[in-house]
Amino acid sequence: MELRGLTCILRNWCDSDLESLVENANNKKVYDNLRDLFPHPYTKEDARHWIDICKNQALPLTNFAVETEGKAVGSIGLVLKEDVHRKNIEIGYWLGEKYWGRGIITEAIKLMVDYAFENFDAVRIYAEFFNGNTGSQRVLEKNGFKYEATLYQSIFKNNRFNDSKIYSLLKKGI
Repeated sequence: MELRGLTCILRNWCDSDLESLVENANNKKVYDNLRDLFPHPYTKEDARHWIDICKNQALPLTNFAVETEGKAVGSIGLVLKEDVHRKNIEIGYWLGEKYWGRGIITEAIKLMVDYAFENFDAVRIYAEFFNGNTGSQRVLEKNGFKYEATLYQSIFKNNRFNDSKIYSLLKKGI
């Protein structure tokens, strides 16, 4: 399965992505803006594990490689919520540093939002990012996401506390 845009393609991860995944994920600046489940350093074993998980996804897919220039240079995914939050989806993403500022993740988010609303029974997509990550804030705003909340001192990363922000987008017609 592929979702095609002008600057990127969203597709399933494959074995041939291993080297590019390690190259782009093994970056402290990328790690610093992600949850601790994302390892640093990012090794070939980490990449192999991630690719194996993604290759065995059920349809519809929830995790995609972000491809540009013929290489997987980032990732974007959805977390389907449950129980009383079952109409919500959390979106998460990262992109290799040398690809920042090119509009790639902005387009990837648009493709993913359209895909999510078409394929899942959700009315709200949201993202939570660390305070100070202005790149994430900008790409979400470019995609119509609105500020909802600041969660004060909710993050403990790199031995310090930080706030996080939540931005969301509601399905049209709701």
